Amino acid sequence: MKQKNFHLNGKHNKPILVDITYDSSQKNLPVVVFCHGYKGFKDWGAWNLIANEFAKAGFFFLKFNFSHNGGTLQQPVDFPDLEAFGKDNYSKQLDDLGTVLDWVESTHEYSKNIDVHQISLIGHSRGGGISLLKTNEDKRIKKLVTWAGVSNFHYRFPKGKALEEWKEKGVYYVKNGRTKQDMPHYYQFYEDYLTNKKRFDFKEALQQLEIPYLIIHGTVDETVSNKEAEFLFDNSTTSTLKWIAGANHVFSMKHPWSESSLPEEAIELVEKSIDFLNKKD
Repeated sequence: MKQKNFHLNGKHNKPILVDITYDSSQKNLPVVVFCHGYKGFKDWGAWNLIANEFAKAGFFFLKFNFSHNGGTLQQPVDFPDLEAFGKDNYSKQLDDLGTVLDWVESTHEYSKNIDVHQISLIGHSRGGGISLLKTNEDKRIKKLVTWAGVSNFHYRFPKGKALEEWKEKGVYYVKNGRTKQDMPHYYQFYEDYLTNKKRFDFKEALQQLEIPYLIIHGTVDETVSNKEAEFLFDNSTTSTLKWIAGANHVFSMKHPWSESSLPEEAIELVEKSIDFLNKKD
C-alpha cells in the first residue's frame, strides 16, 4: 500500500494539496476522488482510515484540499489562512475539482496504476453538492456518491437584514466551534452565487444525471436535513438512497480521530459505497 502527498497548481493562485492511497502492485485501478465539505479538509477525522479501506478494496483513492479551504501547504490541517477561506466560493471549488480531474486524466507517473475510464466522485456534505454539479458538466465521471450531501446552496446564505448587513460590511463571520476561530465570508461569495445561479441549479443537474448515483444519509443528521436526501433522490432517475440508522452528519467520526478503526456507522458507509462502486451496470 502506498500513500503520497503532493500539490497541483490551482487556477486561482492557490495550490491544491492532494494525497493518493493505492496498492502499487495493481494496474488499471478504478479511481475515486473525494471532496471534503464546509470547514473541512482532506485529513479531517478518519478520512485517512477511509482512504485505506478503499485502497484495500482495489481503488486508487484521491482526496484533496480545496485551494481556498483555509489550509496551507505547510499546515494543511485546520485554518491558518482565514483570508483565503473568506475568498472561497463555489466556482473556485468546481474549478479545483476540474484541475484534479485533469491531473487524473493526464498523469504519466500513475498511468499504469489507474483506469482513467473509471472515475467516480464521492463528496461529503457541501462537497457532495460540488461533486453533483461537477458530474453534470464533466463526462469523465462514471459514478457519483454523496455522503450527507446538500441539495441546494441558496438556503445557506444569510437572509433579510443579515444579507443587507453582509453587503454593507462586505464580510460576515461564522464561529468554528472546534477551533474557536471567527471564519470570514466576503460578500464576493454571494455575488459569485448570483452570477452563476444556473450553474448551481441542483434540480437541473439531478434531472440531467445519466450515471449511477448513490445517496447515503444518516437518520439523525443534525446538519443536513433528511429532506435534502429525499430531494436528491426524488429528482434523479438514476439514484439510489441508502439510510444509515443512528448516523449523524459525520457518521460518528470526529476530529481529531485517535482510534485505529472506524466507528460502526462509518464502516457501514464505506461498505455501502464500495458495493455500489463495484456493481457492474
